[in-house]
Amino acid sequence: MSNTTPTKTTQDKTPQAMPTPTTLRVQGMDCGGCERKVEAALTRLNHVEEVSASSVAGSVRLTALPGKTLPHAEIESTITALGYQVIDDSADTAEATTHTPWWKTPKGRLVLVSGVLLALAWALKFAWPALGTWPFVAATVVGLVPIVQRAGQALKMGNPFTIEMLMSIAALGALAINAAAEAAVVVFLFAVGEMLEGVAAAQARRSISALSKLTPSTARLMEQGNIREVAAASLQPGQRVQVRPGDRLPCDGQIIDGRSSIDESPVNGESVPRERGEGEGVFAGTVNLDGVLEVEVTKSAENNTIARVIKLVEEAQAAKAPVARFIDRFAFYYMPAVVAVALLVAIVPPLVSPMLWSESIYRALALLLIACPCALVISTPAAIAAGLSVGARHGLLMKGGAVLEQLGKLKRVALDKTGTLTAGTPSVTDVESFENDDSVDKNRRDEVVRLAAALEQGSSHPLAVAISDYFHRQQDTPLSTVQGAHALAGHGVAGQVDGRTLMLVSPRYLQRFNWPTIDGDKRIAALEAQGKSVAVLIEVDRDNERPLGLIALRDEPREDAREGLQALERLGVQAVMLSGDNARTVAAIGEQLGIEAEGELMPEDKAQRVRQWQAQGLGPIGKVGDGINDAPALAAAEVGIAMGSGTDVALETADAALLKNRVAGIAEMIALSRATMRNVKTNVALALGFKALFLVSTALGITGMWVAVMADTGATVLVTLNALHLLRYRFNDV
Repeated sequence: MSNTTPTKTTQDKTPQAMPTPTTLRVQGMDCGGCERKVEAALTRLNHVEEVSASSVAGSVRLTALPGKTLPHAEIESTITALGYQVIDDSADTAEATTHTPWWKTPKGRLVLVSGVLLALAWALKFAWPALGTWPFVAATVVGLVPIVQRAGQALKMGNPFTIEMLMSIAALGALAINAAAEAAVVVFLFAVGEMLEGVAAAQARRSISALSKLTPSTARLMEQGNIREVAAASLQPGQRVQVRPGDRLPCDGQIIDGRSSIDESPVNGESVPRERGEGEGVFAGTVNLDGVLEVEVTKSAENNTIARVIKLVEEAQAAKAPVARFIDRFAFYYMPAVVAVALLVAIVPPLVSPMLWSESIYRALALLLIACPCALVISTPAAIAAGLSVGARHGLLMKGGAVLEQLGKLKRVALDKTGTLTAGTPSVTDVESFENDDSVDKNRRDEVVRLAAALEQGSSHPLAVAISDYFHRQQDTPLSTVQGAHALAGHGVAGQVDGRTLMLVSPRYLQRFNWPTIDGDKRIAALEAQGKSVAVLIEVDRDNERPLGLIALRDEPREDAREGLQALERLGVQAVMLSGDNARTVAAIGEQLGIEAEGELMPEDKAQRVRQWQAQGLGPIGKVGDGINDAPALAAAEVGIAMGSGTDVALETADAALLKNRVAGIAEMIALSRATMRNVKTNVALALGFKALFLVSTALGITGMWVAVMADTGATVLVTLNALHLLRYRFNDV
C-alpha cells in the first residue's frame, strides 16, 4: 500500500542510505501528540529537510536535503527510542487487519491496573483511614511511571513541552503538597484517554486495509484460448480476463465480448445495476450479475479504482491529522510560565525581604497546585463526555470530542443519495397495462405484476426482489410455477407461466421488435426521465410479440429526508446532494426533496467537490454517506458522517455515524455540538477564572495551601456539575 519507494525491513540493521522522499510504516503512533514527538525528534537529525507523521495512516514521510541521503538505522533507532516501532511495509496489511482487544494492549493494561488501584485506594480511605494518602500515592506512581518515561524520552529528543511532561509535573506537584487523591484521578483519566486514542487509530488503519478486500485475489486470465487462474495483483494492461456471473471484477478494464448487468454500488453508489456491453468500461470491485464477460485490462492493480480509493482515503485522513490537543498547546506556554513564577516566588522573597524560606516554598507549592490544570484536564472532557453520551442514547455516534466540536461549525453538508437520502433499494412506483380498458384496468395491472413476479421468482437481482415484494404486499394468491426460465444476458428474463411464453425486459430490448404504439414509447420516456428503471412484460405467441404492460421502479427518498433537510436549513447549514447514480435519477430526487443535486460522480469526484468548497472558504464541510464509494469524501471533509446501515469501511472512515439511519439525525448532531461547546466555554471560563483569582491571592499570601486545594477541587466540582447538566439535553427544538 505504500506509494513511495520500498524501504528496508526492520531486520536490516546496516546503515544503508534510503532514497528521498521516503515513507516508513510506524507502529504505536495513536494521536497528534505522538506525531509531534516523532516530527520534532527526526527533524533534529542531519540531512533531514522535512518530516510528516500520520497517526491515522501509521506512517512517517521524510524528505532529505538536496543531494543528501538518510541512513535507515539512524532513523529507526530514533523512532524506537521514542517508544514506537518501524515495521516492514509488506506487513502493513496484516498489522492493520489484526485486531487486538484494547485490554490486551499496553495502554489498556495500564488503564485496568490504574483503575483497580484507584478504586482500592478509595475503599481503603473509608475502611482504614489510618493509612492516610498512601494508597493514592501508590495508584499515582504506578500510573505515572510510563508517562514519566515517555516525557523523559521526548526531553532527550529536544521536545520538553509535551502532554506527558505536563501530566508528570501536575501529578508530582500534587503529591508534593499532599493532594494524592487528585493526582491519582488525573493520571487514571489521562491513561483512559490515551487508550481510547489507540483504539480509534487502530480501527482507522484497519478500515483502510479493508478496502483492498473488494478486489478478488485471483482472476481468470485468458491466454491463447486457455483460461488459468492468476493473482489479480499480477494483471497488466492489455491482458484479457474472463468474468463469470456472480464474480467481482478483478481489474479496471473494457468489455471485449459479452453483455451483462453490473452492480457498481461498491464503487459509485449506483442503486440499480447498469447494463454494460462491448466497448464499455468496467471497474475493479464491481459485481457481474448475469452474463459471461471477456474484459481487457486497462489499468494495473496499483492504479485501479479500488487502489485509487485507498490512496485517497489515506491521503485525506493524513491531511486531516488532529490539530494539537488544547491541553498540549496550553501547556506549551502556560506550564513554563507557571513553573518560572513558582521558582521566583520560592527564591526571590527570602533574598529581598525578611520572609522565611519555608514560607516562600509553601507559597510556591500552593501556586503549583493551583496551576495544575486539573479542572481543565478532568471536567472539560466531562462536558464532551456528557454530549457524546446524550448523542449515543439517541443513536448519534461521534468519535471523540474533536468531532463533536467541529460538527457545530459546519456550514455545508454534502449528502449521498443511495442509502442516505433514499432507502438504498429500488421499489415499485408504477404499474401500467397496455390493454386499456378502464373497467378492468386494476385487474390487468395486478396480472402484469403477477406474471412478472412469477418470472422473477428465485432471482436475487434487486429489481426482481422489489417486484416480488410488491406482489406479496398487493396480492394474496400464490405465484404460478415458471418453466424454462432463463436470463437474456443484459436485458432481462424469459420463461413460461401458465402455458404462456413471457419475457420481462428492458425497453432497449424492444428495439428488435415492432413496437406497436407511440404512446408506449412516450410513457416509457416519461418514466425514465423521472429517474425510474422500466421493465416491460411481453407475451410471445408464435412469431408475434405483444407488450402486456410495464413496471417502473426507483429508489425512493427516506420518510424523514425532507424533514431532515428542513432542520438543516433552520440551523443555517446548506445541504447538497452528491451521487454516483445517473444524472436523471439524481435530478428527479433532488427536485422532489428541494435540494441542489449532482450525479454521475466517481469517488474521487466527490472528494474533489469537498476540496473545492474548502478552497473557496465555504467550510467547514460535512459529508454524509453509507458506501465505500463515499470513503474518500468522508475522509476529505472536516466531518464525515456515515449512515448506520452503511458499509464497515464507511463507518470506520467517518467521524460520526447515524445509527438509526435518520436524516434528521444530522441536524440533531449539529445542534448537540453547539449546545456542548457552549457548555465547554462556560467550563473553561469557570476553571481559568478560579485559577486566575487564587493564583494572585496565593502569590500575595492572602490564601494558603488549603484554600488552594479547595479552589482547585471546587472548580472541578462546578464545571463537572455544569457538564452533567448536558445530560438533560432535549432535541425537541431541532
